Amino acid sequence: MSSGGARKPLGRWGEDLVAEDLRRRGCVILASGWRCRQGEIDLIAADGTYLRLVEVKLRKNNRFAQPREAVDWRKQEKLKTAASLYLAEHPTDLQPRFDVAEVYAPQGMDTRSPCIIYIENAFS
Repeated sequence: MSSGGARKPLGRWGEDLVAEDLRRRGCVILASGWRCRQGEIDLIAADGTYLRLVEVKLRKNNRFAQPREAVDWRKQEKLKTAASLYLAEHPTDLQPRFDVAEVYAPQGMDTRSPCIIYIENAFS
């Protein structure tokens, strides 16, 4: 299996962890892995005030960089375009907001207590 293929289950696992964390905070998960031709939004959640458009980044450590640093201006532009398409298909009165969730899992899916750092309003 290629390294890209090996990362997919790990990435989904990280997204599931963040989705469960958001549910505990009172959010409703509206979509997971929402795709369009412009890209993908990892999680879309509603909390009564905000429509949270969440990019999830999973790393074993931050030796080279913090996971949020991977959400550079190119990635932000793709997310903004995808969000516009999502909102066109799913109108809402909620205020859209871009959040980033960093998941640290030193042993991958075998990590017993992964750490989630949730950054609200990470970019606009």
